[in-house]
Amino acid sequence: MAAPNVVNVATITGKTAVQAVGTSATAIVSNSAASGKVFKVNALYVSNVDGTNNADITVDLFRSSTAYRIALTVVVPADASLDVISKPIYLEEGDSLRLTANAASDLEAVCSYEEIS
Repeated sequence: MAAPNVVNVATITGKTAVQAVGTSATAIVSNSAASGKVFKVNALYVSNVDGTNNADITVDLFRSSTAYRIALTVVVPADASLDVISKPIYLEEGDSLRLTANAASDLEAVCSYEEIS
């Protein structure tokens, strides 16, 4: 099934996903291949909860087995937050928004998005 035309939608559901970011690429938001939906990602914030050390974040849009980087090894200072996505992007069917850190247990992420069908 194809993603809906965003002009003629039946439902828009607001969602928030959270994730402790690990050292392997892991999806914070995934739109399954036959969902019949499009996801509008409005915001992605990454916080460094380590009080001493900086940490690096990589964010990618994963489509058709290919990672397209939105942010590549961007430093998040200790006790600071990074606004990674502040303008909307769309996840089509089969797309995922993935996060990878250079150190485990240092970064946490919050993602605000809408499921449109």
